[in-house]
Amino acid sequence: MSVIKLTSENFDKEIKQYAGVALIDFYADWCGPCKMVSPVVDEIAETQSTYKICKVNVDDEADLAADFSVMSIPTLVVMKNGEIADTHIGLASKAKILGMLENAK
Repeated sequence: MSVIKLTSENFDKEIKQYAGVALIDFYADWCGPCKMVSPVVDEIAETQSTYKICKVNVDDEADLAADFSVMSIPTLVVMKNGEIADTHIGLASKAKILGMLENAK
């Protein structure tokens, strides 16, 4: 499955109304650590069809970032059935991200 770009317009449909586990990667194009996490998130999206994998560009979607109180990036948020299940701020390994997703099942 490919990564879904979240916007204010598609957020409710893709996340709030989704009955399952989703990962949201809050990032910015200029952020060095975000560039390190991004390929890991992309790889998880391609290999793990169990989860919905999404990204939010905080520069383009400041309101969504504010809704999640994102103060530092990258911020990874795991959602389960439209509710926050886990959050991680900063770099995270593939094993860490997969563990967060697995724990939310």
